[in-house]
Amino acid sequence: MPKADHMAELVRALASRGDRAAFVELFRHFAPRVKAFLQRSGAASEVAEDLAQETLVRVWRRAASYDPTRAQLSTWIYTIARNLLADERRRKTAAQSATTEADEEWDAMTVLAEEGEGPDALLDGKRRADAVRDALRLLDPEQLGILSMSFYGEQSHADIAAALGLPLGTVKSRIRRALGRLHTLLHEMER
Repeated sequence: MPKADHMAELVRALASRGDRAAFVELFRHFAPRVKAFLQRSGAASEVAEDLAQETLVRVWRRAASYDPTRAQLSTWIYTIARNLLADERRRKTAAQSATTEADEEWDAMTVLAEEGEGPDALLDGKRRADAVRDALRLLDPEQLGILSMSFYGEQSHADIAAALGLPLGTVKSRIRRALGRLHTLLHEMER
């Protein structure tokens, strides 16, 4: 097993010159450990595998930000993994919330029927609700999550940025892209 100072040297080599061999060694050492950590934290095997890879990609990209005076390398890497797992759980919760919201929309339609809304209006409303529900299911999880936080969760863009650890401009552009994709999907479904 490599020593901690050797691992820290690998990160320095990665940060200073983008040393691929250093990254390969870091990956071989940490990827299985991070995956096991994520699985012990409740992630499914496939999710843990994906998040372990994403963790090490972030190590590659952010190697220059590692400060050995603030934390051990393993602590820094496991913190990245833990944060990615938390983000994944938030996205999953947001996606489930969106499905629940669509079901609640159907319940609202039932109330309209009980209040004497005409059959044509009810049918149009049901078709719209079904189309929106179907289109939401076709969005990728990131897009669904960010729309759910914004529209169903009624969170401000700044709150979403803080929750996801993203710049405000990134959140706004992701919402804009997600709405554009939703619009395109709904338009395609009308054909």
